[in-house]
Amino acid sequence: MRIQGLGVIEEALLELHPGFTVVTGETGAGKTMVVTGLHLLSGGRSEASKVRTGSTKASVEGRFAGIENEQARQLITGAGADIDEDGSVIALRSVGSDGRSRAHLGGRSVPVGVLSDLSEQLLAVHGQNDQLRLTRPAEQRAVIDRFAGEAVAEPLAEYHRVREEWIGVVAELTERSSRSRELAQQADLLRHGLTEIEAVDPAAGEDDALTEEIKRLAAVDELRAAAGSAQAAVAGAADGDPDVPNALGLLADAQRRLGGTEDSVLRALEPRLAEAAVLLSDVGAELGGYLESLDADPERLEQVLARQAELKRLTRKYAADVDGVLAWAEDARRRLSTMDVSDEALAELAARRDELAEQLAGHAGRLSRERATAAAELATAITAELSGLAMGQAEIEVTVRNRAAEANDPHALRVGEEMLHAGQDGVDEVELLLRAHSGAPALPVHKAASGGELSRVMLAIEVVLAHADTVPTLVFDEVDAGVGGRAAVEIGRRLAKLARSHQVLVVTHLPQVAAFADQHLVVDKGTSGGVTRSGVTVLQQSERVLELARMLAGMDSTETGRAHAEELLAAAEADKASAAAEKRPSQGRGSKKKNGKAKNGT
Repeated sequence: MRIQGLGVIEEALLELHPGFTVVTGETGAGKTMVVTGLHLLSGGRSEASKVRTGSTKASVEGRFAGIENEQARQLITGAGADIDEDGSVIALRSVGSDGRSRAHLGGRSVPVGVLSDLSEQLLAVHGQNDQLRLTRPAEQRAVIDRFAGEAVAEPLAEYHRVREEWIGVVAELTERSSRSRELAQQADLLRHGLTEIEAVDPAAGEDDALTEEIKRLAAVDELRAAAGSAQAAVAGAADGDPDVPNALGLLADAQRRLGGTEDSVLRALEPRLAEAAVLLSDVGAELGGYLESLDADPERLEQVLARQAELKRLTRKYAADVDGVLAWAEDARRRLSTMDVSDEALAELAARRDELAEQLAGHAGRLSRERATAAAELATAITAELSGLAMGQAEIEVTVRNRAAEANDPHALRVGEEMLHAGQDGVDEVELLLRAHSGAPALPVHKAASGGELSRVMLAIEVVLAHADTVPTLVFDEVDAGVGGRAAVEIGRRLAKLARSHQVLVVTHLPQVAAFADQHLVVDKGTSGGVTRSGVTVLQQSERVLELARMLAGMDSTETGRAHAEELLAAAEADKASAAAEKRPSQGRGSKKKNGKAKNGT
């Protein structure tokens, strides 16, 4: 990823590790601009205030490599962009100092929304304010569905299919019942129009053909004179003087003269005259046929004019021409098929509505049961993760409740003995509750947890869902906010665990977290000529020791600080080596593997 003119960063090139990359730096150096750049590249909101002072624009360019996600590939090609031969694509986002934003993908200019849709398949950015996502019921339900995988995905797909048809039938039945008189009147008008059109029985393009015939019949004498003169000039008149020259006669004479010479050049022209004679002969024959077809028949002219008048009556009422009249008739027949308000038609629709409602209730009930089962397992798994994140007394509960239908709810559905609201994704309301310690009440997670605890809850969820998630890159900005000590070590350990199945990028201020990284980037800030600039540097092992020592309360200049940093690095490396040797963690409930990639359940 290349960043130019963004905040304090004049220009920086980031080559991210496929595993765990950490970004550190002094406060105010511009670490957060790395995440801001990713937000922009993901189609996030642009702000002119983020453009570096003195720059005309800020730009972020990134290469997404090894794209295997089929939805992502379809998004790219659907936008007219090209995927490189190595399976990668370059995205570019720029923001001008005037606030105008532009996006490019695969060398093509695209709407910013395309980058947003693409990032949903490839990139998940968890910023300092993204914990608010956990307050949304839809997000909490999505967590369960991701964890449950195919166990929920299958009934959810069936629920979506049946619900769409059910809503359509309910709406049609309601409309026909409430507008029966109005629809009956409209149907009568449509039937009258169809009867009138069918009585005339126009043919496609007939009006144009009649207009041409009328012109010919009205000018038959002039046309006969013109065609006769032309035929006589070409082949001679049938009753004319044979001595009067005509084109075919003159050509024949020219052929004889050239054919009788001994000159090869002149004789070579004779076949071309023969070709011209054949063409003129055809023209003469066609003119003769045209003359025979000309008929000054007053009766025929009267018939054609009468037919034209019939067609004009239709075109004045229904469309500009006969083809439009035929299209109106076809549309009228289609509309009539949906306007049957007879008792038999309404009873048939009501029966279909009840049949679909029964099917939908079955899918909704199965969906609720699968979610309830997954909720219990998910709560246990997240609680276990939290115990290792210095929240040993915390306990997560995931509740799945049916949402009752309100009065006059158009999507009310009877499931068992209850009337429930059949929403887009089922009849369930899902809520994540946190019990901070034994004896404490279970409260919504955003109310029971502090900022630092909420960050750890999000991290625990990501670890649990890691193998049920197809998004290959996870980004965390200050996920360790408000924690330290043992909890910081555990956060680093779990981020390293995530990096075994995902690309992980973390912006942090904690040395305990940074020590677990596979690659360490530092954002440096310097001043030259009164202008502050920041850049990004990849640290070698010895440089990492100094940076970790600096992060340990500014102890980079002391032997004790460097020794502590070396010890921290060694412990983290040993921990990662030990974890890699152990058995791969079990996958989330119901998750499936395909082509070596985890398959998202929803």
